[in-house]
Amino acid sequence: ELLEHLAIATISVALLMALLLGIRSSLIVLVAIPVTLAYTLFIYYLHGYTLNRVTLFALIFCIGILVDDPIVGIENIVRHLRLPINKGRPLRDIIVDAVVEVGSPLILATVTVIVALLPLAFVRGLMGPYMRPMPVGASVAMFLSMVISFVITPWTAYHVLGRAVHAQEEEGRLDRIYRWAMGHLVRNRVQRWSFMGFMCILFLLACSLIYFRIVKVKMLPFDNKNEFQVIIDMPEGTALEQTARVAEELGSVISKEPLVTNYELYIGTASPFNFNGLVRHYYLRKGPNVADIQVNLISKHQREEQSHSIARRLRPKLDAVARRYNARIKVAEIPPGPPVLETLVAEIYGPNYDQQIAVARKIRDIFEKTPSVVDVDWYMTAPQREYEIEVDRDKAMADGIAPIRVMKVLQTAVHGTVAGLLHDPGAREDVPIFVRLPLRDRSSLDGLKEIRVRGRGGNLVSLAELCTIRRKIVDHPIYHKNLKPVVYVTGDMAGEDESPVYGILNIDRELRKFRAPDGSRLKIYYTRQPFTQEHWSMKWDGEWQVTYEVFRDMGLAFAVVLVLIFVLVVGWFRSYSVPFVILSPIPLSLIGIIPAHALMGAFFTATSMIGFIAGAGIVVRNSIILVDFIELRLAQKMPIEDAVIDAGTIRFRPMLLTSSAVVVGSFVILFDPIFQGLAISLMAGEIAATIFSRMVVPVLYYLDY
Repeated sequence: ELLEHLAIATISVALLMALLLGIRSSLIVLVAIPVTLAYTLFIYYLHGYTLNRVTLFALIFCIGILVDDPIVGIENIVRHLRLPINKGRPLRDIIVDAVVEVGSPLILATVTVIVALLPLAFVRGLMGPYMRPMPVGASVAMFLSMVISFVITPWTAYHVLGRAVHAQEEEGRLDRIYRWAMGHLVRNRVQRWSFMGFMCILFLLACSLIYFRIVKVKMLPFDNKNEFQVIIDMPEGTALEQTARVAEELGSVISKEPLVTNYELYIGTASPFNFNGLVRHYYLRKGPNVADIQVNLISKHQREEQSHSIARRLRPKLDAVARRYNARIKVAEIPPGPPVLETLVAEIYGPNYDQQIAVARKIRDIFEKTPSVVDVDWYMTAPQREYEIEVDRDKAMADGIAPIRVMKVLQTAVHGTVAGLLHDPGAREDVPIFVRLPLRDRSSLDGLKEIRVRGRGGNLVSLAELCTIRRKIVDHPIYHKNLKPVVYVTGDMAGEDESPVYGILNIDRELRKFRAPDGSRLKIYYTRQPFTQEHWSMKWDGEWQVTYEVFRDMGLAFAVVLVLIFVLVVGWFRSYSVPFVILSPIPLSLIGIIPAHALMGAFFTATSMIGFIAGAGIVVRNSIILVDFIELRLAQKMPIEDAVIDAGTIRFRPMLLTSSAVVVGSFVILFDPIFQGLAISLMAGEIAATIFSRMVVPVLYYLDY
């Protein structure tokens, strides 16, 4: 399926080039695709990457950007061939001059894109190794694309294109409108500043969509799988038969869902090992009070509804059954998100563990009352009764009964003992003979007291005469994290707010009113574990911790990107103000990215952030080509007003072509649940930046001149 997407992306870019450039020019550009992809796959092989979902989507992403340099080169060659001044000149000289004209800005623009992408390869944490093939592959693709544009494109243009180029067409209506509008912006101070103010307002309005939760932030979106799990925890001490009864009733609710093909019940043990079992330790679950339900859905290719929507729709019905039996259930999707214990995890610390449990119980109640917080649980057992049987040694020895004999009799009566093997000729293996008391005789304390042990002389003595039975409460488990005793409270998100960030904000509002056992305010940590246990505190973990680390590292990578681009542009243009002009399209891309997420109803995820950073390098390369042409016109003694307008008019065509290639190449990623944010950021960011930068960059350059 992914290989089909790669083929579709390649064919789509090829058709776009043929439509916009013509058959001959598009053939020259498309030479870059097979050559670059082959070398990129070779680099993946050297790095030990396999062909998987990430590397194939990285190749699809590369399709859109690796034709950028050849497009700029061939478009400038065609433009030079159409210039009247070049009529009669040798074809070789025209092509060389055209390539030299865009050579310097192409080198800088390509290095800029590589600089924008490579820092993503050094992101730590969860998303680092997961997304590393994308910056590595795209950087190699851009470098090879630049080499092809300088070596193969001119040679191919000389032999394929020749002079078979139509005469220069008159400027279109859109170009005339652009010259008219830019003339007013450049020469009219009021209109110029009004336009810049309008762009600032658009930027603030776009960012406000995140503040008002119209676009919500999440680490990773929900995937679309063919299965999910229901994890059942009955109160401690529940009999296996009761657990099975509850699981069967939950299964009957699941069976009424038309998109469910079948389900499997695992009573008293864990389901087969899977991602949830590994990450959330479900594979360790065993005992009479636990059960798993493995739910299998119709193939995702045969249904329109995603598995997350199905699980969300079933959860209230399952919760209604669980509440009747005082059971705790979790509807766990596969994968459930980042590898954490649960989406929401609160760690409670304090000087006294018993009081920590009491504090955790109150915080658990806050979780249950918070909207959109579901599957609330905690890593603590309920109080359980335990009977301790102590043998009176003197009485036992007086009756000729060894204390170890009493223990073995009890063990056989309650747990059972293998007494031998049944040799069945029709069976492949011998069958063990298991001996223990019937359930009615071993399920009560009175029944155990009546068990008799044979003593000296064959006399039978009851356990009530030999033992003292004491009733006590089982000690609760003590969990530790980094050697500090901790109590975990967990939950998931479903409903209106499905991102843990908003669940944390809602719970924090209630925690501000909360008072610790000593009357102090509970101190809340978000990024690190408390240093000491002397004070009452709580740390947020789970998906929030991974989200914080990923966006922090990506933010640092983006800061490094901006610094490196700034240094490159300063060194190239020998100006400290021109870099700000060139970097201006980066915030302009958010005018398209954030509203596009709102229109698609998509979360702004880590892949969206990657698309924004990668898109930043692409839009900056277009600005570099635009500014370089302005300076070229200024070097030809053209007035600044005419230079900025002429650059926007002439350079818009290669800008449009390169952006269109990125948009078309990213389109097939749009329908993948995980990488949808990447596609939205690339497509919407490129469209917005291409449209707005054509006006903003020339105006800013004019103001800086």
